Amino acid sequence: MICVWFVAVDGTRQEVKVENGANLMRGAIDAGVSGIVGECGGNAMCATCHVYLEEDSDRQGVPPLSEVEDAMLDETAAPRKATSRLSCQITADAELDGITVHLPASQV
Repeated sequence: MICVWFVAVDGTRQEVKVENGANLMRGAIDAGVSGIVGECGGNAMCATCHVYLEEDSDRQGVPPLSEVEDAMLDETAAPRKATSRLSCQITADAELDGITVHLPASQV
C-alpha cells in the first residue's frame, strides 16, 4: 500500500492508503474522499476524478498523459491546469508513495 494525500479546496488534508496496482480514484472512493465522483468507474470517460498534482512534486512515477486522458481533461468542470490529471489514470506503486493531489472546486 502507498500513502496518497488528498487536499480539499479549503486545505483539509486526508491521508488515504491505496493498494499497489489500484488507481488513485478507486482508493479515494473507497476511503470516502469527498470531491472524487468517478461516474465512469475509472474508464477515463467522465472527468469526474480530476485532480491537480502537487506543483512542487517532481511527479516521478506518474505515467504520461494518454491521448484519451488529455482529451477528457479539456472537459473537466473545474479549470484545467498544467498539473491536471484524472486520478483513475494514475496507478499506485512504490514510486508514488506520499504523493499529494489537490481536489478541484467541483467535478460536475
